[in-house]
Amino acid sequence: MSPVKAVLFDRDGTLVHDVPYNADPDLVRPVEGAREALALLREHGVRTGVVTNQSGVARGLLTDADVRRVNHRVDELLGPFEVFAVCPHGPDDGCHCRKPQPGMVLWAAGRICTNPADLVLIGDIGADVEAARRAGAHGILVPNGQTRPEETAAADHVAPDLLTAVRAVLDGPPRGRVLADERPIQEAYTTGPGQGRDA
Repeated sequence: MSPVKAVLFDRDGTLVHDVPYNADPDLVRPVEGAREALALLREHGVRTGVVTNQSGVARGLLTDADVRRVNHRVDELLGPFEVFAVCPHGPDDGCHCRKPQPGMVLWAAGRICTNPADLVLIGDIGADVEAARRAGAHGILVPNGQTRPEETAAADHVAPDLLTAVRAVLDGPPRGRVLADERPIQEAYTTGPGQGRDA
């Protein structure tokens, strides 16, 4: 079993395509590789959870019920997740849960009885990896079009996509700054059909 006991994911922009202040479960679309990545973790006995800032609640653009419905859809498409942690506060509310604060990460770790040091948080912005660092967990940044270049430059660990990030933690906490996917090398040595790893 992997020394990493749990992986927490940011929701919007990491697990599912980001729809700003989404209140409609029908708009939930998993990112490429999300299902495969989660299946891989569960196959290895690694627990999974979601930690998501939802300031639309504080701004009056969403209700708690809207967030629950969207999370339920995420769980239907990609679950089951062991834990969902939601911060409904705005950036100026001074809460301890809104990423980059560590509150949600610590709460989720407690809910799934996992030491933060044995946990990885995967997200698409600097606040995600900073929340992991402050909680004593490991953070991996998977940049997308919304990720600022300085966030990528500052991250301890960066992966090109979700599946690469997940593969990198199956042997333990992430090592090295840029996490690589070895699949192209393996494919280069595959001589023909039926010669792959599962043959």
